[in-house]
Amino acid sequence: MKTNVKMKALKCAFPHTIPIMTGFLFLGMSYGIYMHVSGFSFWYPMLMAMTIFAGSVEFVCVNFLLGAFNPLQAFIVTLILNARHIFYGISMLDRFKGMGWKKIYLIFGMCDETFSVNYTADIPKDVDSGWFMFFVTLLNQIYWVLGATLGGLFGSLIMFNTEGLDFVMTAMFVVIFLEQYLKDKNHLSSYIGLSVSLLMLIFFGADNFMIPAISGILVCLSVARKSMEEKEKDIV
Repeated sequence: MKTNVKMKALKCAFPHTIPIMTGFLFLGMSYGIYMHVSGFSFWYPMLMAMTIFAGSVEFVCVNFLLGAFNPLQAFIVTLILNARHIFYGISMLDRFKGMGWKKIYLIFGMCDETFSVNYTADIPKDVDSGWFMFFVTLLNQIYWVLGATLGGLFGSLIMFNTEGLDFVMTAMFVVIFLEQYLKDKNHLSSYIGLSVSLLMLIFFGADNFMIPAISGILVCLSVARKSMEEKEKDIV
């Protein structure tokens, strides 16, 4: 009986993850190749994908591993990059009630894409919602781990010049920024981020500007919050 419940949930969850599979396999392989050309064995991207499972943080971790030991910077950057997960968790509190041991894994594996599916999916009444969300989470992580591992393995087979491949991380964040910029009607937050980052880069240099920039952006956004909310209302 339990097996039938799980299989029904798996069959229902899989179609929802197909678009995520294509993206995760491609980006995961890019990450694995990036790790390889940075001097790391395929074990690194595989284990990091299994234990960290946060794409943007995993890309940033390459620089952490290659640079000087700075746990404070690693903690602050990771916290800022994944602060949005706090709100994801709050939104899923009611849905995770009564999940038992599955709740622990659902919390761990709640990336952006998994949250989007589990929060918005119209789960059929005859499908167990707990197992549905579990398999969505598990499948998405499998895609990411598989992509990262294949990238790490195939990286050694690449014969062409991979110089500049580390720009994939920069390109990823640029795309995220542009998508957010095009989606928002009020671009004040974008201008604040760009201006503060440029100023901190000038004052502190490329190796030390990240934490001051993040701190400065948070302060400026906090000060400009009311003005931004009023402009947003006027636009709507």
